[in-house]
Amino acid sequence: MQIRRSEEIMAKRATVKIGPEIDKKLYVKFSELAAENGKSVRFVLERAMENYIQLVAPSQSSIRPEVMAHFRRSTDENRRLHELLAKNKG
Repeated sequence: MQIRRSEEIMAKRATVKIGPEIDKKLYVKFSELAAENGKSVRFVLERAMENYIQLVAPSQSSIRPEVMAHFRRSTDENRRLHELLAKNKG
């Protein structure tokens, strides 16, 4: 089976044990998604980290950090406003 073979290859690489605290709901969704796709949590987490390093991180350096901070604040603010509007409609 191809899935297990790639996980076996990963197991032979040098590894580092990590134990970060993360959002429980996010972890549960992440674990369920991994299981639904027949992958281990470790395998999916490593792919997610590779994806972040290759696709997300490079784009972060092209935008000034203070601009990204402002964008994130604005996005969070708008999200809260939309949630309040939705709550008031219901």
